[in-house]
Amino acid sequence: MSANINETEVNKFSSRAEEWWKNDGDFKTLHEINPVRLAYIESRINIPAKSVLDIGCGGGILSEAMAAKNAIVTGIDAGQKNIDCANQHAATNGLSIDYQCITAEEFAQKHQSQFDLITCMELLEHVPNPESLISACAKMIKPGGHVIFSTINRHPKSYLFAILAAEYVLNLLPKGTHDYQQFIRPAELAAWCHTTGLTVKDIQGMQYNPFLNQCNLSEKPDVNYLMDSVLD
Repeated sequence: MSANINETEVNKFSSRAEEWWKNDGDFKTLHEINPVRLAYIESRINIPAKSVLDIGCGGGILSEAMAAKNAIVTGIDAGQKNIDCANQHAATNGLSIDYQCITAEEFAQKHQSQFDLITCMELLEHVPNPESLISACAKMIKPGGHVIFSTINRHPKSYLFAILAAEYVLNLLPKGTHDYQQFIRPAELAAWCHTTGLTVKDIQGMQYNPFLNQCNLSEKPDVNYLMDSVLD
């Protein structure tokens, strides 16, 4: 099975692995939006004692937040340097998280119907075949379990704010972090979920104000958005 990996994308994030836990580093924005992501997850499912898979976990920012809420967390990522960073930081903080360097498709072969919650945040727009990743999620989630995605809408506003402003004007993200053509409209994501047996239950926009360093949910998914789906 060919891996659903864009090596350029993997190398892009792995090369900055030492930045994951610097609050003022390349991943500063992820640290600032993480409380909102976690609050959204908790509004959709009670996570204590739940079996959780965090796909594309990077250095473990969301994985650690869920583990701190007493979820049983597995984090997977295609970049070994990211996993090494995540393991080191979790150990320093006394958190027990099962981190593995593997793709979702490979992991799904031996972990079908195993998780109560799967999170896949800011990853779909970085892989060659998002449908394949969504299908892997559907295989690994238990019936009634939640799969929560976060990605970027292919909308003129997202080009303005997520690329031009964030990468080239305000330098919130390294230049070249995103490719507009890889952004995904909510209707596209919902359709891919439907074909795998996932039912979309909720969509919320996520707005970030770089001047106030504040993030909040919104009814408009014009740029960043979260989608909660359930395997019926």
